Amino acid sequence: MNIALLGYGRMGKAIEKFAEERAHKIVFTLDKDNSIGNLSLADVAINFSVPHAAVENIKTAFDKKIPVVCGTTGWLDHYQEVIDYCSLKKSGFLYASNFSIGVNLFFKMNAIAAKLMKPHQENYHPSIKEIHHIHKLDAPSGTALSLAETLLKESHLSGWELEGNTKNKLNINSIREGEVPGTHSVKYTSTVDQISLKHVALSRDGFALGAVIASEWLAGRQGVFSMDDVLNIS
Repeated sequence: MNIALLGYGRMGKAIEKFAEERAHKIVFTLDKDNSIGNLSLADVAINFSVPHAAVENIKTAFDKKIPVVCGTTGWLDHYQEVIDYCSLKKSGFLYASNFSIGVNLFFKMNAIAAKLMKPHQENYHPSIKEIHHIHKLDAPSGTALSLAETLLKESHLSGWELEGNTKNKLNINSIREGEVPGTHSVKYTSTVDQISLKHVALSRDGFALGAVIASEWLAGRQGVFSMDDVLNIS
């Protein structure tokens, strides 16, 4: 399979490594204003660009009927615009805030836990904490926002807030330190105990491998999909 990498930073290079190990070929790379190769030769594009470049990169691939796997976060105000354009161009799109297989199983556990805790929400107050490396541009992380969205659907809380302590909101605590690949925890706290779910990434390899697996699944498909579809856990 021929792959285009839209964004050729640390994640792009990690994806390249796993793609080549799985006998795929990188036919195009885009890094800021520098491009190498031929985008038109790609069977699928993987976008891990900076947030402000994501929409243009995705649309450029759609114009060439190339489906896109996107892991960039911080651009989701334009999500509807992108999926409408995907439909218009009859292409394929798969966005995930995190491509790690473990994280996507963690998402499912979070959904189950949120349903279990719903009848007890008067006694247990939820919170989310995420820790990432100092190079991460957005806060909270896309993964934390995905966890929050699922949790809030099963809660009476009015929304989320960053670094707050409002009683009727879900607090998200974002920490940037060192070279931490990514740690996410969901906690339910009462006056007598605490229940927690936690995922710790030991390296970025899980994100990169998951993105390659998603691109293998998406190639040749039209429509809008998620990692639930790739893992058949919807």
